[in-house]
Amino acid sequence: MSEATTEVRQFTVGEDDDGIRVDRWFKRHMPDTSFNLVSRWARTGQLRVDGARATPGDRLTVGQVLRVPPAEAPKAATARPKLNRPTLSEDQIAFARELVIHKDASAIVINKPPGLATQGGTKTHEHVDGLLDALQYELEGRPKLVHRLDKDTSGALLLARTSRAAAYFAKSFSGRTARKLYWALVVGVPEVEDGFIDLPIAKQPGTGGEKMHVDMEEGQAARTRYRVIEQAGARTAWVELQPHTGRTHQLRVHMAAIGHPIVGDGKYGLQDAFLTGGISRKMHLHARRIRIDHPDGGKLDATAELPHHFAESMATLGFDLSLGEQLPMDEPPPPTKALLKQRAKAHAKTVRKERRGERRSRGRK
Repeated sequence: MSEATTEVRQFTVGEDDDGIRVDRWFKRHMPDTSFNLVSRWARTGQLRVDGARATPGDRLTVGQVLRVPPAEAPKAATARPKLNRPTLSEDQIAFARELVIHKDASAIVINKPPGLATQGGTKTHEHVDGLLDALQYELEGRPKLVHRLDKDTSGALLLARTSRAAAYFAKSFSGRTARKLYWALVVGVPEVEDGFIDLPIAKQPGTGGEKMHVDMEEGQAARTRYRVIEQAGARTAWVELQPHTGRTHQLRVHMAAIGHPIVGDGKYGLQDAFLTGGISRKMHLHARRIRIDHPDGGKLDATAELPHHFAESMATLGFDLSLGEQLPMDEPPPPTKALLKQRAKAHAKTVRKERRGERRSRGRK
């Protein structure tokens, strides 16, 4: 805004914002309003919920009315220019919608093709994030990314259609209750057909953080379950991979660390990662399936078909795709004592806030 708004503003809390903190509401709906300004409005009694004074830490309930004082004109030196996203072409919109393999009121799952980055960066201009305007459909807001896949990894990528769903899915990923299953072709055949790799991972020095490596002293815990589904002699194996943690490049680093790099992954397998005989040099790592609790109840369970180069390699090597459907997906590990303690503290904090809110409500009657 170039000029200050002189009128008091009132906003009714929608279902998507039920339970959100006041300061988070401003960050979501009025990102140009600083936390310091919100705090000042609260201290001076200008910020109110249903007529009562509010603080930045109060939680909002659907149907409540938030009173916001007149806006202040930002200083010219500190005002941030709004970033305008380029308008998508009809071809881009059609391309994005062709990727959708699941859509409901809260979530979308796309089958990301190899070579398409999840987010932009230096010299990366084509990415999923840049296509999200095409996936709004009947809703006003664009979908939100809740996890990532490497540029050269294909497969199931979950998008949240609302802020409430994004927060719910984020908790599932951070709490390790979401399950992801990958298919990969690896060089050689692991001696142990059903194994568990537990090797900590850290950024490799001197690579600018673009490459990871196993670091037994400084690395973060990383655990991967793998199972050999089928093999083509001693040349290559088709494996199922289930990450139990979500470290950067985890599956690629782990398979290379046990001497069986993913086919086409020259970054971690170097020249040993490529096969002859007409097998594509693209990376053969595919997020085949994702299963996660749904914010509206039940579970979201989506399966993504293999990209062309991967399917072609499977046919060339004579692998039977039906064998991969017979293996069960791991259940989430039981919560640790530390996680249970963290959840109990969060629950107690929520109860205390609800009781404070009840006392404030009684005081307004």
